[in-house]
Amino acid sequence: MLEALLRLLPKDWRTPARDYLVLMRMDRPVGALLLLWPTWWALWLAAGDFPPPSLLAIFTVGVFLMRAAGCVINDYADRWLDPQVERTRGRPIAAGRVTPRAALVLFGVLLLLAFGLVLLTNAMTVKLSLAGAALATLYPFAKRYTHLPQVVLGAAFGWSIPMAFAAVKGGAPAVGWFQALPPLCWLLFLANVVWATVYDTEYAMVDRDEDIQAGAKSTAILFGDDDKVILGVLMGTFVLALVLVGARASLHWTYYLGVAAAAGFCVWQQYLIRARERAACFAAFRNNLWLGMAVWAAICLALALQHA
Repeated sequence: MLEALLRLLPKDWRTPARDYLVLMRMDRPVGALLLLWPTWWALWLAAGDFPPPSLLAIFTVGVFLMRAAGCVINDYADRWLDPQVERTRGRPIAAGRVTPRAALVLFGVLLLLAFGLVLLTNAMTVKLSLAGAALATLYPFAKRYTHLPQVVLGAAFGWSIPMAFAAVKGGAPAVGWFQALPPLCWLLFLANVVWATVYDTEYAMVDRDEDIQAGAKSTAILFGDDDKVILGVLMGTFVLALVLVGARASLHWTYYLGVAAAAGFCVWQQYLIRARERAACFAAFRNNLWLGMAVWAAICLALALQHA
């Protein structure tokens, strides 16, 4: 599809346009979908039904814009690291096809576009978006100073959850922060932080040896030989958090079919990473697309049956 779109441009524009689109990972929508699913979880739970179409459109487009911005600033921050890693040395900045200055300009443009969408919501959501932008900017630099950048990523990806609750509930008169952001919101947020730590650790396991040589930090390096056991504990914590979400929201029993599916996907991922092979770890990471979709589908079904 990317190549089909590029053919619509004048021939001289195609190569630079491709570099900028690749910099934004428009050729790899996996990360955007991993951000989209928890955003949709939150919209449906906050609304208690199908969310307002305008908010659904705003947050869906915003997900792709913020994910693109996050990828740009990530490659800018990793311009010292990417040339040393086989999988990333061909990225536009690392290969010299896009300058760091141009990447920063693109990052700023994407943030402004995303902020323009947020301005269509309410004041509470706008205030929360500032913290979200800070988290998205902080994450790429975290791997230089801490072994927990995956946790920072989880917070950055999960910040769409309180924003979604604020957008749905925070616009009504006399609704304060505690009413708009109930315990269900923060329980869902914490579940997403744990889930993101799991799948981004699986992703980091792909490049662990090269990251060690380059001096980067990650949970994959921190966990070391205990990685599979720790990931198993985190997966169990995530599934338990999903159960608590269902109980807190008083969801129809069909929701727990989705929780069971999520648990099954976690077991499958443990099987995939058993030998820590690169391709298998990446396959485990990608498997989370189906996990996130299963949970969203279960939420939709449970809410629909509650209102039937």
